[in-house]
Amino acid sequence: MSDHTPVGPIDASLTPRYAGLATFAKLPRIEDVPSADIAVVGVPFDTGVSFRPGARFGPSHVREASRLLRPYNPAQDVSPFALKQVVDAGDIVANPFNLNEAVDQIDVAATELGERVDKIVTIGGDHTIALPLLRAINKKHGPVAVLHFDAHLDTWDTYFGAPTTHGTPFRRASEEGLIDMTASMHGGTRGPLYGKQDLEDDAMLGFQILTTEYVEEHGVPAALERIRARVGDKPLYISIDIDVLDPAHAPGTGTPEAGGLTSRELIRILRGLADLNIVGADVVEVAPAYDHAQITAVAASHVVYELVTAMAAR
Repeated sequence: MSDHTPVGPIDASLTPRYAGLATFAKLPRIEDVPSADIAVVGVPFDTGVSFRPGARFGPSHVREASRLLRPYNPAQDVSPFALKQVVDAGDIVANPFNLNEAVDQIDVAATELGERVDKIVTIGGDHTIALPLLRAINKKHGPVAVLHFDAHLDTWDTYFGAPTTHGTPFRRASEEGLIDMTASMHGGTRGPLYGKQDLEDDAMLGFQILTTEYVEEHGVPAALERIRARVGDKPLYISIDIDVLDPAHAPGTGTPEAGGLTSRELIRILRGLADLNIVGADVVEVAPAYDHAQITAVAASHVVYELVTAMAAR
C-alpha cells in the first residue's frame, strides 16, 4: 500500500531508547506517515478473563519492552522496517463494562484498520479479542487457517453461561465459519482438561493438536513439518497466547501452566513458518502485574517482531 520510502524506527544513536514515545520498536505512529503496509495495534481489554486479570495493560507493557528491538533481523536475514512501512496504530478502544459491545467495537475498528493497511499484528488484551479479529480478517480473506499457540484449547462452550470469554473464541469462530476446518491447529497445548470430551469437541470444531510433549520428544523440525502439512498455502492467521510459554519464560500471564515451550522454541517455530501466507496475527494475555523483570514482555515483543518480519518479507 505504501508508495513512499518507509520511515523506520527512531535512530537509537541519536535518541536513547528509553526516551520519547513508547511506540512498538520506536516505529512511527500511523498518523505520522502518508500510508502504511503493516500495523501493530493494541487492544487493552481483559473483561473476558476467567482467572488473573491485568492483560488490559499488556499492550503498553509489550511496547515498553520493545524499545530494545533493532531494525535488522539476522535470523531471517530481513530488515522488515526497510521493506515495508510498519507503524504503530495505537490502541483500539473497547468498552470494559460491556463485553458484547467491546467485541463489536474491536471488529469495527480492526475492519477499518484493515482497509488502511495490508496486515495487522495485534497486542492484547485477553484472548476474547481473537473472535472479533477473526471476524474482521474474514471480511478480507474469507475462512482462514488458524494456528493457535496456547497452553489451552480455548474451544470450550461457555463459562457461567457466557458464550464469549477468553476460553471460548475458537469455538465461536468455528461455529461462525470463520476458520478453515481442514487447515487449523493448536500448538503447545498441555495441562489438565475438564474431561476427554474437550478433545473430542475440539476435533469436531476443526482443530488438530500439536502438544508441548510432541515438541519435546520430536523437536522443532518435526513440529514444523506437521504444522506446514496441516496449513499448506492457505491464508494463515496466527494467534499466540503468551501462556504457550512455560511460566519460567512467561510468568506474567493470567492462566499459567507448567511444562510449556521455551521462548527459543516458539521463536524458532515462527521463523520456520515465515514463508507461509500469514495474513494476520495476535499476541495476547500478557499481564504485567505478574511479570517481574519484563520477562514476559521481552518474549512477547520478540514474538511480535518475528511476525512482522515474516509479513514484511513475503
